[in-house]
Amino acid sequence: MAAAEPAVPALPGGGGAGAGAPSGTVPVLFCFSVFARPAAVPHGAGYELLIQKFLSLYGDQIDMHRKFVVQLFAEEWGQYVDLPKGFAVSERCKVRLVPLQIQLTTLGNLTPSSTVFFCCDMQERFRPAIKYFGDIISVGQRLLQGARILGIPVIVTEQYPKGLGSTVQEIDLTGVKLVLPKTKFSMVLPEVEAALAEIPGVRSVVLFGVETHVCIQQTALELVGRGIEVHIVADATSSRSMMDRMFALERLARTGIIVTTSEAVLLQLVADKDHPKFKEIQNLIKASAPESGLLSKV
Repeated sequence: MAAAEPAVPALPGGGGAGAGAPSGTVPVLFCFSVFARPAAVPHGAGYELLIQKFLSLYGDQIDMHRKFVVQLFAEEWGQYVDLPKGFAVSERCKVRLVPLQIQLTTLGNLTPSSTVFFCCDMQERFRPAIKYFGDIISVGQRLLQGARILGIPVIVTEQYPKGLGSTVQEIDLTGVKLVLPKTKFSMVLPEVEAALAEIPGVRSVVLFGVETHVCIQQTALELVGRGIEVHIVADATSSRSMMDRMFALERLARTGIIVTTSEAVLLQLVADKDHPKFKEIQNLIKASAPESGLLSKV
């Protein structure tokens, strides 16, 4: 791994002094990909010590052949900025390690070994409210069958199941890695982060479910902000209104998130007619997926 210390004006570390840290140390939140882990570093720790701490926390997940940059969360701007030249930790702060360059040769590619499927809130109480919900269920089930065939991990969430019910019966959850109740709209929860940490080499998430403009959108934006490439399956996600659905897909596409279809995802994952699972995947897509209003005017 290579990383450069940018020559930019100095900024304060941000935040207040860290209570609870051992004497002579300062609490720092170290963020990488979808993960965030607190640790204490010596007062006055600089760039090299921060890099060492990142390696100690995330060494088995960092691609040492890529270039990275360390960034500091600046309260003044409300976002991350490149770590200032000569920066030394003096108070509680938040830093993250991000790729300095995107490997364009892999941008948009999907491989089973580096992909996880996220199935978001496909629950019974949404049935009468979500546009084309029957079609969304059908395509979602097709994706889950494909995941089982290809050995791709699946993470499922249920939004406030006490009030909204469990995942619909048509969705077969056999073999999924995690089924998690939630109240937060985004699927990026500590339990999900822990589940991802158990899967080596995750680069891409295939995301589908409801609602497009709420839980799907917030999940996608959070994942992309943490360095995960997101593929949203347009024919397997919907909202209560077509306006919200279509504008959300348009917005997400503009941010660089890949908006795609179920058939495109499944065929990209097998990639070759000679793939040992091609015939099984081909059987799933013999009948075209329903267009679920995607070709209609808003």
